[in-house]
Amino acid sequence: MAAKQLKVTLKKSTHGQLANIAQSVRGLGLRKRHQTVTVADTPENRGLIRTARHLLAVVEG
Repeated sequence: MAAKQLKVTLKKSTHGQLANIAQSVRGLGLRKRHQTVTVADTPENRGLIRTARHLLAVVEG
């Protein structure tokens, strides 16, 4: 059985955000706007996504 995956896209820049928000985005592997990465659906990654939810778009699958 394959682990669930999430597609995460950075919709807005991290410029001007608090350091912990910018670090959460970097922790997900996102560097540039409109970049999309696929990450495992784990509680740790969900926490990073929750921190920066106003900058991200998330699709399950």
